[in-house]
Amino acid sequence: MNIRSMTPGDWQHVAEIYRQGIATGVATFETVVPEYDDWDSKHLTECRVVAEDQGKIMGWAALSPVSSRCVYEGVAEVSVYVGEAARGKGIGRLLLALLIRESESCGLWTLQSGIFPQNTASIRVHEALGFRLIGKRERVAKLNGNWFDNLLFEKRSQTVGIE
Repeated sequence: MNIRSMTPGDWQHVAEIYRQGIATGVATFETVVPEYDDWDSKHLTECRVVAEDQGKIMGWAALSPVSSRCVYEGVAEVSVYVGEAARGKGIGRLLLALLIRESESCGLWTLQSGIFPQNTASIRVHEALGFRLIGKRERVAKLNGNWFDNLLFEKRSQTVGIE
């Protein structure tokens, strides 16, 4: 397994894995995969990684800013997606662990994730890597006509922003 930086040429595979995540109904409130330019404009240019096995992309992770306000420049939201065929093999954990390290090298002091309560695999991975539950947004959004809660997790860096 090779974990490497994502390139624009990976988009076709990344988009397919994103589509698979959308299809689960518990990975995102998005209902369609965006075009690359739209996705690209909403994510940080650094901290984009893919897991590749024998030339096939198995999963991806990226960060997006939580706000355009300068006081939040060190805070980013996590996205981690693993393809259907690769789930349950520890790839999400590998991707998130690398994302944490890369985020600190970029000066980020807090990572946050919004996770559906039904997505127990994602919750376990986040908790195993030091994220803590900070709240629950009840009936925060509708997806396919159904209300969903969203659990908020965060991880504060132990090296960045501690002064």
